[in-house]
Amino acid sequence: MREERTDARDTLESLAAGEIDVSEAESRLSGYVTTDAGRFDSDREQRRGIPEAVLAEGKRPAEAAALATTALESTGRALVTRTNPDHAAAVRDAVGEIAPDATVEVDETTRTVVAHAEGYERPELDATVAVVAAGTADAPVAGEAALVAREVGATVDRLGDVGVANLDRLLDQVERIREADVVVVAAGREGALPTVVAGLVAAPVIALPVSTGYGEGGEGAAALSGALQSCTVLTTVNVDAGFVAGAQAGLIARAIDGA
Repeated sequence: MREERTDARDTLESLAAGEIDVSEAESRLSGYVTTDAGRFDSDREQRRGIPEAVLAEGKRPAEAAALATTALESTGRALVTRTNPDHAAAVRDAVGEIAPDATVEVDETTRTVVAHAEGYERPELDATVAVVAAGTADAPVAGEAALVAREVGATVDRLGDVGVANLDRLLDQVERIREADVVVVAAGREGALPTVVAGLVAAPVIALPVSTGYGEGGEGAAALSGALQSCTVLTTVNVDAGFVAGAQAGLIARAIDGA
């Protein structure tokens, strides 16, 4: 209790001296920061080992930008997912206003925006996550998973277009995939690739069903069912849940690094 009071006093003294702003002070004292757009969980990475992300989908551009700048101010990093061009532009402009020296990475394919404050150092883990995509249509969701695993601190190795429609495309990459400590496999249509990969490697495999396909079983339904019924051992996340797959892979990477 005494240590907590000392930390609180140090925070208040830093605020009074102008060394930190109100958002940073609130983050240190409560673990979250309150904005008009909602409360940002600034303590998530310390508590869970994965960064808090701003889901832009369903938010107005100004709301996504406000939460992104709050994230940058309180943690040194902002990770925004499921953006559209208006979200991305609003976040870029808002970050530029409060932190002109910050780096901003906009990826239209994965619909993500990542900003790092000047001097921010991303965690580094001694573990590799392979992110494997069956086809080009699966790349956006696979890319989201890769980005999140990277931000957790893992080394990420991305492989694309190795779907089972031509098994040779996968077989000539098997040794490379086997070098990874954990594997995320994104596939739509019938979703066979995660099961096949899981039967060929020793590392944990996370199946990431993607919402591609036609008619019956389309929009990821068949891919999800196939992964849930896999005859080889793997873990399955929801359809298009790239953030979840990347975060889970990152947590496994953290455990490996810690060991």
